[in-house]
Amino acid sequence: MNRLGRWCFGAILSGGVLVPLALHAQAPAPASPAGQGAEQNGDQKQDNKKQKKPPSNRQLYNELASPYKKWLNEDVVYIITDEERRAFVQLQTNEEREQFIEQFWQRRNPDPDATDNPFKEEHYRRIAYANEHFPSGIPGWKTDRGRVYIEYGKPDTIETHPTGGTWNRPMDQGGGTTSTYPYEDWTYNYIEGIGNNVELEFVDTTGTGQYQFTTDPSAKDALLEIPGAGLTLAEQEGLSDKSQRFLNTDGTHQAAPAFGGMRPASQDEFSRLELEAKVFSPPQVKFKDLEAMVSSRIVRDQLKFTYRFDFMRITSDTVLVPITVNIPNSQMSFHDRDGVHSATLDLFGRISTLSGRVVQTFEDTVRQDFPDSLLQQSIKSASVYQKAVPLRPGLYRLDVVVKDTTSNNVGVLNTRLAVPPFEDEKLAASTLILADEISPVAAKELGVGQFVIGSVKIRPKVDGTFPANQPMGLFLQIYNLKVDDKTHKNSATLDMQVYEGDKSIAHIVQSSEDLKQTGEQLTVQQVVPINTLAPGKYRVEIKATDALANQTISRSADFTVVAAEKTAAEAH
Repeated sequence: MNRLGRWCFGAILSGGVLVPLALHAQAPAPASPAGQGAEQNGDQKQDNKKQKKPPSNRQLYNELASPYKKWLNEDVVYIITDEERRAFVQLQTNEEREQFIEQFWQRRNPDPDATDNPFKEEHYRRIAYANEHFPSGIPGWKTDRGRVYIEYGKPDTIETHPTGGTWNRPMDQGGGTTSTYPYEDWTYNYIEGIGNNVELEFVDTTGTGQYQFTTDPSAKDALLEIPGAGLTLAEQEGLSDKSQRFLNTDGTHQAAPAFGGMRPASQDEFSRLELEAKVFSPPQVKFKDLEAMVSSRIVRDQLKFTYRFDFMRITSDTVLVPITVNIPNSQMSFHDRDGVHSATLDLFGRISTLSGRVVQTFEDTVRQDFPDSLLQQSIKSASVYQKAVPLRPGLYRLDVVVKDTTSNNVGVLNTRLAVPPFEDEKLAASTLILADEISPVAAKELGVGQFVIGSVKIRPKVDGTFPANQPMGLFLQIYNLKVDDKTHKNSATLDMQVYEGDKSIAHIVQSSEDLKQTGEQLTVQQVVPINTLAPGKYRVEIKATDALANQTISRSADFTVVAAEKTAAEAH
């Protein structure tokens, strides 16, 4: 019998320029009279060598290893300048390319004194958000909305019309009423290099969810090509013919302004072309290079804590790695001031390659404050900290140091961090996260702060132990689902089971249609009640099957149910 009752799985939705050395001809050796013809042939070969052209940028690009092509064409395709791109493809060794990539991000670091790189972290957060919210048969980062979001972040205002509807055409476009395709209007109060009140429009003319950027206000007019429908005021009065809209030479199908009015300057052909060019240009680099940081080793290990890694795809060559640290409150030294017990931890982390090159550092303060009435109960719980870091697949070393500022006790973690690749065209999945807190976040907090992935806050339960009276959260992402060319939908199913030993005690199968997710990525996010489970050890497994690609992948995680915890009121 299903001891969990019925599961209702909901779903929510990666220096200088080096040029080739010229070839130098060697002087021919003196020739004997009998070898004069050979000497002439040698001269001709040397001339040919002198005339040989250095490889073009296209040839150099084609010779790049796949990870570096992906870095150019996915990770930074929208923000790298033409000069940087040319410099990168002309580099000669992978070591030079790795140094270039490190300097690329450091040139954009807004705070030269920071130990992390907010620009880089925000950039990869935006890619992950675009993939989560804007897919349409292609990854979200490839769409027009995804590109704009990655370059400029969240708009200040969004006006969305997911089903189209009635549109009262402005007078400067002829007035009158028509119907529209689905469209969105994004407004940025200010974009550096573009100006104030930047209004951008995206229209889905195919009904597939693929919104395309346009500077033509008439692009959303669903009745444009239907004779006698959606007429302007002049066309209704017979003063103009609808066919005249198709004679425009400015790239639009706008009608003339009503009553002889004037069209705003922002709608002339050159202003619209300039806006499009600026919107899709890489932002300027404003920050200087930073010098390498030096950190010291701490060998004491008096404060014990646990940790976990999770891995989520951002692009095919970039992985988001949330690093979660769980520190028992009993390990912390609390001091009492006016009935409030406080403890503070300083945390420092460093990620480096096996050769010792530092790729990321982070530091933060963890603080806990409890009144007298809650201290004893809170000592039994833990403080949880998380840092999400974008990394390329590969093998790294992770060092974390935690120091109690009251006792000066120190805890140290030195471990291997193996970041897996997420290959293209192959079904893949993130780690399966079991969480003690899983909830939607406010719009202003999307993708920001600890434990936030996209539009959901997910706090991993590092030890996998859940009291029976607290629900357990599940979070999993499936990547590279095949999408049908005609329907623009995937054909995926999820088989989810809970095991006690080898016995399945809960089982549910759902399709991507049930979850209302039809793109190449699928996200499972669910709170599961466990109050009917007896204390003991269990395992949850989620298996995803892609019927179009005939591929299957599964993820599982162990968890332990313990007796229900007493509330603070019950404890007293």
